[in-house]
Amino acid sequence: MGINMDEPLTPAGRLFMQPEMNTIINCVLGLDRPAGIDIARSVISNSLIIKHPRFTSLLVKDKQGREHWKRVELELDRHIMYLPGPVSESTDDETAVNEYLADLSVSCPLSTDKPLWEIHILGAHKCVVMRFHHALGDGVSLLSLMLTMCRKVSDGDTMPTMETRASSKNTVTETIGTRLWKMLKMIWFTLIYMFEFIMKSLWLRDKETVVRGGAGVELWPRKLATAKFSLDDMKAVKSNIENTAFAAFKVSVDY
Repeated sequence: MGINMDEPLTPAGRLFMQPEMNTIINCVLGLDRPAGIDIARSVISNSLIIKHPRFTSLLVKDKQGREHWKRVELELDRHIMYLPGPVSESTDDETAVNEYLADLSVSCPLSTDKPLWEIHILGAHKCVVMRFHHALGDGVSLLSLMLTMCRKVSDGDTMPTMETRASSKNTVTETIGTRLWKMLKMIWFTLIYMFEFIMKSLWLRDKETVVRGGAGVELWPRKLATAKFSLDDMKAVKSNIENTAFAAFKVSVDY
């Protein structure tokens, strides 16, 4: 039974839904012991996932071709895949899971006839593969949602807590003149940044480096590969090659 609570797709979500992008996040969680289908169903049923609008909505288009989320009744069994046996001929769990992820990435898109997420339980390899379409949210919001399914080791009934910074907002009441001055500064700096962005877009180009592809790189043959990068290696690349940036965020969990 449908629920009338439609929500338009965000511009970022529309970008991730384009055929050229179609970005799916595959996240692997290692476990101390194999998890059964009943345990997984119980954990998910008691989590915020089944209450979150994005995770209980279909992505549909109206007559004008505009995408929006349409709330539906969630069929949990369609989102949980349980594989009790090995998923690969490899005897190494990490290799087997990597091969499974590679196969998912190239041959198993998320079906649009149900909310855009799945959970694969690999019993023989003691891990869980969580698949979310990037249109559901960004990495931080999805990670926060995943933490709601976790519990502290010291207290099995308490969810982990994330480290937060103390607010630095000034609680003193501002005068009209102060607010006007802040608004003028905001407008001024916005115009400066816009002008700087336009100038850089028109005249500046990235320098040639050993990690930059050449002309027509989008047409080069591709293959799927798995690689590991240590934080020290990433720092070494950043310090030795100009115009290199790594986006990262830190999440602290209190156990």
